Amino acid sequence: MTTTGDESVTFMQAQSGGSVTVPALKAYDLFPTRIWQARLPSLAPHLREWVATVLQMRAASPEPAGRTNRQGWNSQDMAVLEQPVFAPLRDAVRTGCASAMRDMGVSGIPFDLQSWVNLHDRGGFNFLHVHEGSLLSGSFYLQVPPGSGRFVFRDPRPGVVHGYVKGAVPNGYSDIHLTPEAGLLVLFPCWMEHFVEPHNSDVPRITIAFNAIAGNPG
Repeated sequence: MTTTGDESVTFMQAQSGGSVTVPALKAYDLFPTRIWQARLPSLAPHLREWVATVLQMRAASPEPAGRTNRQGWNSQDMAVLEQPVFAPLRDAVRTGCASAMRDMGVSGIPFDLQSWVNLHDRGGFNFLHVHEGSLLSGSFYLQVPPGSGRFVFRDPRPGVVHGYVKGAVPNGYSDIHLTPEAGLLVLFPCWMEHFVEPHNSDVPRITIAFNAIAGNPG
């Protein structure tokens, strides 16, 4: 074997007496898609109270808002994090969103939070959807019993599903399955299609979902 600079490697073939030049390939990952996760153990002492608050909200207004949630309950209230009881979580979400937006190169944009409850009873799920028009979207998990449905990101490249290669390999098609846990914060771009798998427990799966939306600069 002889080397010819940095561009290729030449292998001598004994049988044919010839040689094969193998290009020294350089890989470039195009169109990166970034999500963010953080475990927030400092909020663990609040989880029991927040779950109780959500259950009280459901009892007071049992009709679900609908949207993409099925066989469970979601709040009509789209400003859940503005309730005083959720102030520590609101502050953590705002700080996390600001950090992620700096990562995206859009720091300094004033934003407000939309926030609502997603609760799944046994068999409950969310069908495939996006959060159109937001700066950033996310979820915080209050209660995740064994058997909870996973959070699934659909591969955002529309043509890749038609390719031959499948799986989590370069240029392969693969959805991403996230197994949540109580106290986990997840942030993702609003345009990423996602869904929640059916819930398999009699204990509800409870999430606070949210969008960071562009606010008034004044």
